[in-house]
Amino acid sequence: MKEIHIGNKEAANRENLWSISFAFTIMVNFLAYLGNFMLLPTLPLLVLNIGENKIMAGLVSGIYYLTGFISRPKIGGLLDQKGRKSIMLTSLTLLLLTTISYNAVAYSAILLLILRAIHGISWSATTTSVSTIASDLIPAARRNQGMGFFGISMSSAMALGPALGLYVLEHYNYTLLFLLSALCIALALLTGFLESSYLNQISTEPPIIEKQLEYRARQNTEATLFEKTAMWPSFLYFIVMMTYATVGIFLPAYASEKGVENIGIFYIVTALSTILVRLISGRIADRYGTSKVLLPGMLLLAIGLQLLPVAASLPMFLVAAIIYGVGHGAVQPIINALVISSAPVERRGAANATLLCAMDLGIMVGSVIWGSVAQTFGFIYIYNVSTILLILSVVIYLVFSVRIESC
Repeated sequence: MKEIHIGNKEAANRENLWSISFAFTIMVNFLAYLGNFMLLPTLPLLVLNIGENKIMAGLVSGIYYLTGFISRPKIGGLLDQKGRKSIMLTSLTLLLLTTISYNAVAYSAILLLILRAIHGISWSATTTSVSTIASDLIPAARRNQGMGFFGISMSSAMALGPALGLYVLEHYNYTLLFLLSALCIALALLTGFLESSYLNQISTEPPIIEKQLEYRARQNTEATLFEKTAMWPSFLYFIVMMTYATVGIFLPAYASEKGVENIGIFYIVTALSTILVRLISGRIADRYGTSKVLLPGMLLLAIGLQLLPVAASLPMFLVAAIIYGVGHGAVQPIINALVISSAPVERRGAANATLLCAMDLGIMVGSVIWGSVAQTFGFIYIYNVSTILLILSVVIYLVFSVRIESC
């Protein structure tokens, strides 16, 4: 795959990255992810506590991503045809109503499955609309850097959310956990309303409007749900998020089995590592090419996961957290920038939906498969197999790159 250099140093300096709209978009994304990822490691524990097995715990997590995966392509098309703001605000409202409802169904695995299915639809609409708004706001010459900053809001929340959720669960109860999660979504909705007044530039920018009208005119003959230019980067993201499920969903139960306490610190350390590397990784990718950041990041993810089977104490888990956090912080925004840079402007909604479908599918498949593997063989095997998958994805990427460059 040929290196994608977006602009140069002089161009990057001329194009302003930061605006009120971009800051609000980052805040909406952070709050939405924080509220949702407080529930990611805690709901499987709830399922186990009410007497169900690890397979059911995986299904409760997996159905959330299944419905998100099914609904995202349609949502991506609506974003390209109808606009971003109304879908963002509607989806945040539905997300809030869904989150508030958890206290009413907390002790029935069947009801949890149903609510998680509804939750997945509202979540997919929220994340697809917010990420598309961010991609509209970031200048092309600073896309890797901009997506890196935007990605900080996601990765830090994905790390801090589980830590906060586990802390609340350890010291209080599920009632407070669900209320705090709903509070985060309510704040995201409020920020979204404030943000919407600054987003007129997206819906009134002539080039985007012109291309959207051309795209709508072709809908009768070109009914594509996924954006083909986003398929290859999305495959890499599928592998990354499939292996992330071993950390985001099953790590607390694995650490408890090994007698390691205070595992919530793992997520905090991961978040700090992710934030620090994203301050510089996007700038490096913009200047020297995506592979210079993507490939080392993938290898670091593999190393971080491989340390977990041999970790016997909290300090060893935290070493793995640092390495894993650096890898994830390097990889995710680069893949996101690749998707946006490759897609036509009138298909950004579909491109973002394609990428986020890969995230849904990766965690969904991972939650079900790893739950079954852990139930049958033990937790250690899910980390060993995940490491192999990441290494194979690097090999496939290198082979694919050579084939593209030779064409």
